[in-house]
Amino acid sequence: MFYRTCLQAAAALASISLLAGCGLFSDAEADGKQKISVGTTSEPTTLDPAAAWDGSWELFRNVFQTLVSFPTGSTTPQPDAAKKCQFMDPANKVFECELRSGLKFSNGDTLDAAAVKYSIDRIQKIDVQGGPNGLLGSLDKVETSGDRVVRFRLKSSDATFPFILATPAMSIVPPKEYPADKLREDGGLTGSGPYVLDSYNKGDKAELTRNDTYEGFAKRKNDAVTIRYFGDSDVMVKSLKKKEIDAIYRGLTAPEVVELQQKLPENDHLQLVETVGADIRYLVFNSKDPMAGKLPVRRAIAQIVDRGALVNKVYQGTSEPLYSMVPKGIAGHTTEYFDRFGDPSVAKAKDILEDAGIDKPVPLTFWYTTDRYGSATALEFRELKRQLDASGLFKITIQGKSEKEFQQGYKSGSYPVFGRGWFPDFPDPDNFIAPFVGEKNVLSTPYENKEITDTLLPASRRESDRGAVTTEFERAQEILVDDVRLLPLWQGKLYVAASEEIGGGELALDPQTVMQMWELYRKASW
Repeated sequence: MFYRTCLQAAAALASISLLAGCGLFSDAEADGKQKISVGTTSEPTTLDPAAAWDGSWELFRNVFQTLVSFPTGSTTPQPDAAKKCQFMDPANKVFECELRSGLKFSNGDTLDAAAVKYSIDRIQKIDVQGGPNGLLGSLDKVETSGDRVVRFRLKSSDATFPFILATPAMSIVPPKEYPADKLREDGGLTGSGPYVLDSYNKGDKAELTRNDTYEGFAKRKNDAVTIRYFGDSDVMVKSLKKKEIDAIYRGLTAPEVVELQQKLPENDHLQLVETVGADIRYLVFNSKDPMAGKLPVRRAIAQIVDRGALVNKVYQGTSEPLYSMVPKGIAGHTTEYFDRFGDPSVAKAKDILEDAGIDKPVPLTFWYTTDRYGSATALEFRELKRQLDASGLFKITIQGKSEKEFQQGYKSGSYPVFGRGWFPDFPDPDNFIAPFVGEKNVLSTPYENKEITDTLLPASRRESDRGAVTTEFERAQEILVDDVRLLPLWQGKLYVAASEEIGGGELALDPQTVMQMWELYRKASW
């Protein structure tokens, strides 16, 4: 058994192919190598895992290793760089891993227990604002025993800790190339994963080739992958249709998905794979803002926003309304926002503001990222503005910035209200509550609630049976709705569009919704 008690993930992400190709593996391409080109609108914001709690994980999963990971079809962590891992005590406070023997980084350095300790320690020491140290709140210290044993001592019981180790944030790096107390800034990336990063051109592409020294669970079905980064999904889809790229794994807009689903003659050489997603979108309110910091203002917005109209107009059936931070399909999911606020009502929102003595219309600026989630994000914020302005109770201004600038803005506390998406670190309700609360959370907007952080989360983490923690998370969602610091909007589906010559798309997205490039392959012609 992988560890003492098998953690039961709450949701298995099922995949179905909507339109399939046929054929066999090709022998080789002209140079004897199978190469795949994949497009996305999700570009890394950093090349250093110690700074990343975002879409940078897409690249990291393919070039770094973690002690444990999620092989295709698994919703519980399995060994990767580790040979085996387990909790060593009934309280779930000591977790130990034994490494595979003979592991090497792509630069030839040895990957041993000391390198694992170094990698985790530097995340805590550097402590990037809004970075992955937020995942390590339960970690007390890392110890080593010999070259191959790593031991994690936790401050408190945490049955989710193996899930955390499986995130690309916990990527293992070679100590000689990554400073202990600051981020690597030379533009390089060195790991021990399935691929080596040969080159990276910001705003353009990343070139990956097979890492011949890799030892892990991934069974690579290609030899090289080019990841193309697009600022516009329309340009990306045109590149797919013209066979300039082979597949798309993030950034399709709803109209583009609908068009591909229609099987038009001009798209008969394409396929679309749909994956049941646990990704969510939500608004964040800055409690220090003069207006967004007022609870009645937040409650009035929650009372007006029409999620049904939003998903129908903007996402055309490719998403569904979400009424809690824990999405449908994950243990503990509720509809607490609908239960509390009911259907959208301008009259009720007006009463909320008048009872608080707040003058109308309330001016607010909503911020969004222009290049992280696809071009539909701009349409989404226009629809939110339309709904709130139409009430006569708000005067909304919307502003967009590129992801890197956008992150700088919200991390500095400059935005009254801003939109974010969440792709799960792991399929457990803890991962839809814990990252957003506490002084150091992923949003860099401190949200301290002692009942959640000191009572509910610790109680749930003592329970290895992850299907038995619904009571704690239902209560946490009640608190989130009381405060309205986060306003869930919708839950999406994920799609991989590809040429009919490409196989493996239905296996490529793991439970963290991260693309496993090694699953893609090129089929032979009949």
